[in-house]
Amino acid sequence: MAVTKIQRRKRIKLGIRRKISGTAERPRLSVFRSNRAIYAQVIDDVKGVTIASISSKEIGKDQLNIESSKEVGKKLAEKIKEAGLETLIFDRNGYPYHGRVKAFAEGVREGGIKF
Repeated sequence: MAVTKIQRRKRIKLGIRRKISGTAERPRLSVFRSNRAIYAQVIDDVKGVTIASISSKEIGKDQLNIESSKEVGKKLAEKIKEAGLETLIFDRNGYPYHGRVKAFAEGVREGGIKF
């Protein structure tokens, strides 16, 4: 039986999550992308709380493309700085580091956050 795209992404996601975990000093930045939007959360896995979150729908982007993904990353970087954080662990959530996910990460980096 062939492995579907969703099953493949889930297997990759679990492998990534075995290796990384967010702490209060260095929380995890988890990204989810759909065909219509991109969502991100900054998570402290020790306490089990979300520190900051954003979606492309929040900032009024109806069409998701590379430029809007980068803008969402910059807006999230502003929220992260308000929370007093400077470094994160990037969790690409099983998606290839390419296209919209890469543009989002570059937007966060341009906002002054390190990972």
